[in-house]
Amino acid sequence: MRYAIGSVVALTTSVIVFALLLDAGVGTTADSVLAFIAGALPNWILNRRWAWERTGEMDIGREVIGYTLISLIALAASSAGTGWTNALLGHHLQHNHGLRVLLVTLAYVVVQGLLFVAKFVAYDRWIFTEGGRFRAALRARRTGAGLATAELDSDSAA
Repeated sequence: MRYAIGSVVALTTSVIVFALLLDAGVGTTADSVLAFIAGALPNWILNRRWAWERTGEMDIGREVIGYTLISLIALAASSAGTGWTNALLGHHLQHNHGLRVLLVTLAYVVVQGLLFVAKFVAYDRWIFTEGGRFRAALRARRTGAGLATAELDSDSAA
């Protein structure tokens, strides 16, 4: 849940920057880069400190380089998606700038939405935890459920 909230904050920041720059006439690649930078800082802070409760020294190789690598992949995907959408709509909506800005911004949101789960898995299994807190919680639930079933079976047998 904390990851989702942090992602919404970062996405909202990015979308606002993206839409304002696109409306101002900045190209979609520069838009995506600047919107990414605007959202990356709150995303990093909220994910590391709040969602995964990491404090203290960072593992530069895993946390910083890994986060940067994942972010660059997301940046390339959003740049490609918004560039393609803008090129497609540029021919059809030349005279309706506001609608084009809205639809290209929506393409940016769709790409980020598609990456949401993949980024969560990467953050949980590689970037912010060594073993994956989410995976450990699922394992604990299964183990706890298995113990409860075993206890019930032994009680009924007695």
